Amino acid sequence: MENFWNQYGAEILLKTWEHLYISFSAVFLGMIVAIPLGAWLTRLKKGSEMIINIVGFLQTIPSLALLSIMVPLFGIGKVPAIVALFLYSLLPILRNTYVGIRSVNATYLDAAKGMGMSKWQRLLQIEFPLASSVIISGIKVSAVYVISWTTLAAYIGAGGLGDFIFNGLTLYRLDLIMMGTIPITLLALLTNLLLTQVEARLSVERGG
Repeated sequence: MENFWNQYGAEILLKTWEHLYISFSAVFLGMIVAIPLGAWLTRLKKGSEMIINIVGFLQTIPSLALLSIMVPLFGIGKVPAIVALFLYSLLPILRNTYVGIRSVNATYLDAAKGMGMSKWQRLLQIEFPLASSVIISGIKVSAVYVISWTTLAAYIGAGGLGDFIFNGLTLYRLDLIMMGTIPITLLALLTNLLLTQVEARLSVERGG
């Protein structure tokens, strides 16, 4: 075990950092776009479901195909991987933001309106806080999926733990495959656990 860690320890840490960087960059960009978009869709009288379906269409594109499409546009490396994974991250966050805000009890909104709150104040001080646990649930689903899909980023030279898996498949080495698979699984489980705790706490705080 000591010899194994001496040989691969530094590389495992580097690949884990690359994996986290790609994954969380994609999810962060997804949050920046999908949460405001989801809030805006709740204000639309028509077309919101169509826009959500269009975003959902992106998830039907096979992962390797979408990554390959990004290469002519952005070259190889981390940028095309982050862009592709960002597109995959959008739907769960967008849908949960939309559903969460739409499910806020109208009584709270009527009371806030009666207090003279503007639409922006109601959104930021009432709707977002009450929908926060649902939004976090969407972020959790997105993050777990993206951590798994980031494995394929190695296909276009982006690095990450997928490098071990692809090298293991090429060299027929099970140890290399497991060096990639186990950390990816642990990262996904840990992320799921942490965001589940956040979701539960927000749900309790908001009386959910």
